[in-house]
Amino acid sequence: MKSGVEQSKKTAIIIGSGIAGMAAASRLSTQGFVVKVFEKNAVPGGKLSMFEQDGYRFDAGPSLFTQPANMEELFAAAGEPIQDYFNYKRMEVACTYFFESGKVVKGYANPISFAKELKEKTGEDLIAVRKYLSAAKNLYEFVGKIFLNHSLHKRSTWLHRRLFKALSTVRMPYLFSSLHRYNKSKFKTAEAVQIFNRFATYNGSNPFKAPAMLSVIPHLEFNQGTFYPAGGMISITNALQQLALRQGVKFYFNTPVQRIIHHSGKALGVVVNNENIMADVVVSNSDIYFTYKHLLNHDHKAKRLLRQERSSSALIFYWGIGKSFSQLGLHNIFFSKDYKKEFDQIFKKGSVTDDPTVYINITAKEEAEHAPDGKENWFVMVNVPANTGQDWEGLKVATRANVLAKLSRMLGEDISALIETEETLDPVSIEAQTSSFRGALYGTSSNSKMAAFFRTPNFTHNIKNLYHCGGSVHPGGGIPLCLKSARITANLIKEDFSKRPSASH
Repeated sequence: MKSGVEQSKKTAIIIGSGIAGMAAASRLSTQGFVVKVFEKNAVPGGKLSMFEQDGYRFDAGPSLFTQPANMEELFAAAGEPIQDYFNYKRMEVACTYFFESGKVVKGYANPISFAKELKEKTGEDLIAVRKYLSAAKNLYEFVGKIFLNHSLHKRSTWLHRRLFKALSTVRMPYLFSSLHRYNKSKFKTAEAVQIFNRFATYNGSNPFKAPAMLSVIPHLEFNQGTFYPAGGMISITNALQQLALRQGVKFYFNTPVQRIIHHSGKALGVVVNNENIMADVVVSNSDIYFTYKHLLNHDHKAKRLLRQERSSSALIFYWGIGKSFSQLGLHNIFFSKDYKKEFDQIFKKGSVTDDPTVYINITAKEEAEHAPDGKENWFVMVNVPANTGQDWEGLKVATRANVLAKLSRMLGEDISALIETEETLDPVSIEAQTSSFRGALYGTSSNSKMAAFFRTPNFTHNIKNLYHCGGSVHPGGGIPLCLKSARITANLIKEDFSKRPSASH
């Protein structure tokens, strides 16, 4: 028998236990909600998962950790010491860049060191690099902090006292120039342009179409720094779940939500296992298209979402490599010779170029136990289009061959002969595992200057008490933005419920 106090508590249901879902669950619990999280998979984390195979351990999803302040702020809000759950260290080198010319550039996570490296290795103007990163910092401080930490769909954001100062820093090129055109105007070397173009891929976009506003992203790596979580990226998932459990959140795994219950413009709960479970608040951490199409049965709204271009997806090869490569670090990029062709293939032709840019993450560089002695766990990823019915089996075979040929040529070693174990992940399996429509990693792309404003808000205009968080809604995908999304959503709920009488379920 529940006490009167327990019965009077507000209740919240979170659909999905991805990064944003678990962070939102903790925040709502801190606000006094009794929180339940329903997850269709057997484990939490969404895309941020891991697996072990033949003595090798692989982080299965996102592999880059930036802005640890988002995690620190979450634990502080819950009154829990983060070091009891999660530890990390700053990396000296954010990424090592390999070019077909034979040039190798270390992307030092320090603007002065990185500018010197580019000058030494490519001849790029040292002052130009430092000016670029200084401008990126200013853009983040004056604009990013407002628009990434607040809802773009609330009047209060546009009345923010810092907004006018922020808008004064937004130069015309940021809005009306592509990232590539902007970068080409700032640097004299092709290598620098390509390195800074790459940051469009951080939200699944095309640097030849996405706005120069994305030049803010390098600030996170080269000014603020990159970090490695002890235990690998899965430790982020584990820490978030443990924090939520500590806050009293209840998790239900292998338990997909069938439908969101709503009536007369108000969300009332969800249907799980053909049973109605009522709540004061429903937060969907599921893909926004999936939410409208399958959980709300709003076909018209779902179709409207499809007017926006899907972000790119990924084709990932998990390779256990029977050798250690001293020239490789935690994060590595092997660039395509023809970057424009690569993105034309992805976004115009819906295919994969025969010379893709290859990203390799090797956590065994930081924790040797992630691979057998003298060997390495390679997470090998190329950017690919979202799934529209392509022959993925054929594309996987062709891309695998092209990637192996490229890496073998650039590393001077037959990589195929070193592969001891292998798994793959493609857009079809990404969609099946995470309900990300068409396997698009970030929902919509940012290939238009208004893309940020078209992204779905964290609340639902015509259904009260229904909120959204995660990579397919504002402010976007990736671990930092998902954590910000959870905070925005929790703050909206706090603001909305402060205006109402307490619940009486």
